[in-house]
Amino acid sequence: MSLAERLERYLTRHWGTAATIRDLSRIPGGASRETYRFDAVVEGQVKPLILRRDPTGSLIDTDRRLEYLAFQSFHGRAPVPEPIVLDMDGAELERPFFIMSRVDGGAAASPFTVQPYGEHAQAIGEAFFSALGAIAATDPEGLPLTQAAVTPGSGESWRVALDHWAGVIEADEQHPQPIVRAAIRRLRRAPPPPATAVRVVHGDYRTGNFLHDGQGKILAILDWEMVHLGDPLEDLAWAIDPLWGHYDTSRVAGMIPRAEALAIWSQASGLPIDPAALAWWELFSAVKGQAIWTSAAREYRDGGFKDPVLAISGWYTARRHDEILADRLMRLEGLS
Repeated sequence: MSLAERLERYLTRHWGTAATIRDLSRIPGGASRETYRFDAVVEGQVKPLILRRDPTGSLIDTDRRLEYLAFQSFHGRAPVPEPIVLDMDGAELERPFFIMSRVDGGAAASPFTVQPYGEHAQAIGEAFFSALGAIAATDPEGLPLTQAAVTPGSGESWRVALDHWAGVIEADEQHPQPIVRAAIRRLRRAPPPPATAVRVVHGDYRTGNFLHDGQGKILAILDWEMVHLGDPLEDLAWAIDPLWGHYDTSRVAGMIPRAEALAIWSQASGLPIDPAALAWWELFSAVKGQAIWTSAAREYRDGGFKDPVLAISGWYTARRHDEILADRLMRLEGLS
């Protein structure tokens, strides 16, 4: 039985009425979930949907329930697709999965393109950092996400995050990585101030992980698979990491000047930005990135997951984050 037929049978049972699946196709990329687009025809109405299914191998191990709960938490609060159903057992489609509404008519920028937002970069940048600030402004108490997310203490957010990604490097590295090891030592030696507030951290908020209409409006914030609770500066630092800058050193994320981005985020979140804390999280971001690329390279070389994105991650992005790490270490140590 094909995937479309199994999906049809599942949704018919879920909705209690006949569902017909049309135009099922896989969306390229996706390092932690297989992603498919399709239409479900139910009682004459067409529902545009997305299927996110666990792959046989993955760049990073993530919790599908947390991702689904994040959609439940922010649908209606931010431009986030509506979650439809989560199946943790996954027997019907061979692996765990969830389904959400599909947002059509938008574009996602590749991190490896130049000036992807054109003349609308300013407007998109304002919307991008305002939306991130709005996420950081949301008190997690009472959100569906808290059903599964662990809440760290304000003074422990950094340690939880660093222990996790340092552990990924320890488990997956296949050759010595002296630069990232030096960065991890520096981060442990000089921890950041406690988080001003423990909030929802998207985990991968960056260029490429949202849809925009090409006219300056953000249509959907996607890829919540690394969502957790922690210091919201983690998200801000990741969003402004030079890797996502589209080769433009005058603007962050290929959108707007750094100072403007920080001001927009701070106003939208209602949170101050401690320069020392942000500097710590910026160094951490490059460590986190290097951990992801290290895991990607191992997965690709071991043959468990042969998506070309893993090969690129283990090569180009890994080398780029080594450069970023070295530059930041020298700046923190007063050597440049």
